Amino acid sequence: MSSPLALSDVSAVRVFPYAGDRNEWDGFVRRTADGTFFHLIGWKNVLEQAFGFTSRYLVARRDGRIVGVLPLFELGSRISGRCLLSVPFAVEGGVCGEDAEARRALEVEALTLCAQRTAAYVELRDGCNGTAFEVRKALYYRFRRVIHPTDDENMAAIRRKQRRMIRVGQQSGLTSRVRADDLSAFYDLYARSVRHLGTPVFPERYFQLFLEQFPDECVLLTVQREGRSVAGVLSFFFNDTVLPYYAGSHRDFFRYAINDFMYWELMCYARARGARVFDFGRSKMGSGAFDFKCHWGFEPEPLRYRVHVRDDRALPDRSMNSSRVQLLKSAWARLPLGLTKFLGPFFIRRYGAFYT
Repeated sequence: MSSPLALSDVSAVRVFPYAGDRNEWDGFVRRTADGTFFHLIGWKNVLEQAFGFTSRYLVARRDGRIVGVLPLFELGSRISGRCLLSVPFAVEGGVCGEDAEARRALEVEALTLCAQRTAAYVELRDGCNGTAFEVRKALYYRFRRVIHPTDDENMAAIRRKQRRMIRVGQQSGLTSRVRADDLSAFYDLYARSVRHLGTPVFPERYFQLFLEQFPDECVLLTVQREGRSVAGVLSFFFNDTVLPYYAGSHRDFFRYAINDFMYWELMCYARARGARVFDFGRSKMGSGAFDFKCHWGFEPEPLRYRVHVRDDRALPDRSMNSSRVQLLKSAWARLPLGLTKFLGPFFIRRYGAFYT
């Protein structure tokens, strides 16, 4: 059988469409410094099956050996137009290569695809620079910290006020457990929290797919009080890092410090499992989540997302700070919970590029 036609040829590196070898792709991601959880093929499968997004994954090879990967999705939106994005709903992504030559070859192909697909822009979330790309003004900040070897050391690293809140939870009869079959209870808590923020709700199937695609790396921890689930967090484990990624909680139980207790329980679970880094995800400056993470003693790091805009157009604005967007968010927060669960997936599929 003849080899597939290369999409690009930069020196000895050639770029091909992803051909379906998950083990080869994921093996490269796990052993490469640039690799993240969001580069894994399971993320591709989740987004395709949950939302029908079109993927354009690329593989760079040298002498037949994989030397780089680039996960890309083609999204369309009436708000921002067609775009290529690596990776939707992810903290990071972009080019993952073992050397500069491989990374450059993947960048070149991303730009070629942008022109071929008449996309308005291509965005890579990898913190790099690169010819023809402009680094966005930071919209998001990430929060990471070392997990110490003992629970006592980790507790001491948390600021005093949050330590007190954790103890409030412990003294209020809260308990936690890790069980995949708590998904329905978690989803209800997540949907309530997202509705309150005025943001479209992901479908329950989205979270079910994570549990199916990553049975050993996706963990669902829930908090109970008197037999009732009051908070929950879906987390990802990658190499030595735990990433609490999607969370929800019942506002009627905030007086018991359920969120502080939940993240403390997750940190203890992750330490016992062997994790050495707690990655608190991304948040926008000025948001409640941003302040919460700072109060836990995490230092914000600006995320550098780079964009190539075709034909010298203006950079797309996804700040969501306009009066129109704020009005829509306020209206969404007043909708019945069941209606937000029904409408949320529709908005995500139709306007995915705007919410990523």
